[in-house]
Amino acid sequence: MLKVSNVKVSLKQAQKEPAKILASYLNVREKSLSQVTLLKRSIDARKGKVHYICTYAFSYPDEEELMQKQKQVSVYQPYHYPIPKPINKTTIVVGSGPAGLFCTWLLAKSGSPVILLERGSCVEKRIQAVDTFFETGLLNERSNVQFGEGGAGTFSDGKLTTGIKDPRVTQVLKTFVEYGAPEDILYEAKPHIGTDYLRKLLINMRYDLLAMGAIIRFESQVTDVLIENGRVQGVEINHQEKLLADAVVLAIGHSARDTFEMLYQRKVPMEAKPFAVGVRIEHPQTQINTVQYGEHASQLKPASYKLSYHAADGRGVYTFCMCPGGQVVAAASEKERLVTNGMSEYARAKANANSAVLVNVGTADFGSDHPLAGMYYQRELEGRAFRLGQGHYHAPVSLLQDYMKHQLSSGLGKIEPSYQPGWQFANLHQLFSEAMNDDLKAGLAYFGTRLKGFDRPDAILTGVESRSSSPVRLVRDGTLSSAIAGLYPCGEGAGYAGGIMSAAVDGLKVAEIILGGSK
Repeated sequence: MLKVSNVKVSLKQAQKEPAKILASYLNVREKSLSQVTLLKRSIDARKGKVHYICTYAFSYPDEEELMQKQKQVSVYQPYHYPIPKPINKTTIVVGSGPAGLFCTWLLAKSGSPVILLERGSCVEKRIQAVDTFFETGLLNERSNVQFGEGGAGTFSDGKLTTGIKDPRVTQVLKTFVEYGAPEDILYEAKPHIGTDYLRKLLINMRYDLLAMGAIIRFESQVTDVLIENGRVQGVEINHQEKLLADAVVLAIGHSARDTFEMLYQRKVPMEAKPFAVGVRIEHPQTQINTVQYGEHASQLKPASYKLSYHAADGRGVYTFCMCPGGQVVAAASEKERLVTNGMSEYARAKANANSAVLVNVGTADFGSDHPLAGMYYQRELEGRAFRLGQGHYHAPVSLLQDYMKHQLSSGLGKIEPSYQPGWQFANLHQLFSEAMNDDLKAGLAYFGTRLKGFDRPDAILTGVESRSSSPVRLVRDGTLSSAIAGLYPCGEGAGYAGGIMSAAVDGLKVAEIILGGSK
């Protein structure tokens, strides 16, 4: 097969079949092309001339001749992910987020025995618990936006963008499609599933894992790891049952704080890692569409943005997890601690665009170099946010103009906060240090120069965004193992991924090692 990249396609042309577009571009007969596949599509909106940039794969009768005539055409080798042979050893995977699910998927696909343990509920029960929390403020600490089938990504935008250049990404995307994700994730440059598709996908994946022989147990929190002579022997579940295994994969996510504390007590090597904290900002989605796409906005999907700023004191300030047409959600998992996140459905059809605006933090902010210092710093911030919202998991909110002036807001402008179960005007300066507030304000002002209207006075700021990544790294060696033999830290919670895709890929890598491969 062949491949051609950087094909400019107008919005009108994009309505045609890929074979017609490609035949016109290559100046060949359409009938001479076969197996035409759109591999990648991005939007180029620079200078107001909006069009797509596409990459296609295809077959042609005389491929050598075409490559000689068309220098932009090259050989294309489709990626095929090899499934390893089974092993007669049992693996316990702790956590059913992307890392845990894909680690379990490969182990089960190979025919090897695997047990997946999840502290939260299956997605059907989890949705009920989360809906109740959004409506009433009654938090289920075992099953919530952070814990349960699918991990924290289940109640998110389902973004699948990643900066890693790993061929396993293709397999992850294909697997998502097999379980019900929209096919456009295979080629969109900024793919996303949406929380609505993710929930259905997870159920399909669960049934397939069970059919392949995996054992899946929900509401089964790992309360201890069993270690003997420097090697893992298994785990304790819910302070009661002991389960033995040859290997244990810790795909615990970034919010399993009691698990981090237990692992520290068991002397599992770990270290604090820097991360970022801040607030969520909301604008009208129509404003973002118009600024990004101009008169073409109605012909395109809701627009996104990505902005960054380097503060004078060396900190980075940046937007993160931008959710077009979505909502700010209550993502708490602990009593009297409040945290936000962003969530969108596939259609991204809600009124507001939202994004985190974050500033980097490290050990100097934590006040300690203890391995769990960053985690305790998160807890402190989330406790402050809960108190500023005056309880009931109501979030502290400020208009941008009032945050910039260090004052309390007295009324809304044209934008309504989307956060549930409720919100309360508060002075968000009380969340952060003076230096952090200065950096956030400088970043917000700068972003207004990069994206028109970003710094509009009535933009909504909601606090606190504190779980952008794990505050802990569980140390592992070149074989992806902890110093405790047979114990494999994995995914975002272990400090080795940042988002759905990189976590899923890390899950595959760990499974490959367990099955006798190399990373």
